[in-house]
Amino acid sequence: MRWLVIGGIVLLAGLLLVVLLTRRPGGPPDGVERYDVASRDHTDLPVQYPQTPPVGGDHAPQWQNCGFYSGPVRNENAVHSMEHGAVWITYKRDQPQDQINRIRQLAVGQQFVLASEYPDLPTNVVVSAWGVQLKLDNADDPRLEQFINYFKQGPTMPEPGAPCTGGLGTPR
Repeated sequence: MRWLVIGGIVLLAGLLLVVLLTRRPGGPPDGVERYDVASRDHTDLPVQYPQTPPVGGDHAPQWQNCGFYSGPVRNENAVHSMEHGAVWITYKRDQPQDQINRIRQLAVGQQFVLASEYPDLPTNVVVSAWGVQLKLDNADDPRLEQFINYFKQGPTMPEPGAPCTGGLGTPR
């Protein structure tokens, strides 16, 4: 009976450890919008996405290499990166340099973080992952990092284990 109790305690401790190690840090930040993404086929044609910027859908066969871009990248390539688990930070060009530097800091040297300028954004910064999006007034909002930490290689990505390197583009 004693060994049965010890075995039960060891089993419970092991399960608790597994739960703690596989749990995503925190939760999604407040304000995240969720979208149903019905399709994720490859296409060489331009795609009209219902969101600006897009949060998923049909996309180019080649993904965008993750990192920081000082100009825009093609939607269809960025969507493919998000399918692989990338978080895409988009920003308006006409922001103070410290805001752009903050975004650069969050993307440079990080795996599965893509950042690029995006024309006609509804707010200064929009961060997206597959099927989810958060609009922010500035890059100093703590929800930006919370979104990255939760959704990068996170629960919404449809293609786990796929790369965010070896694709198109040379991030800076």
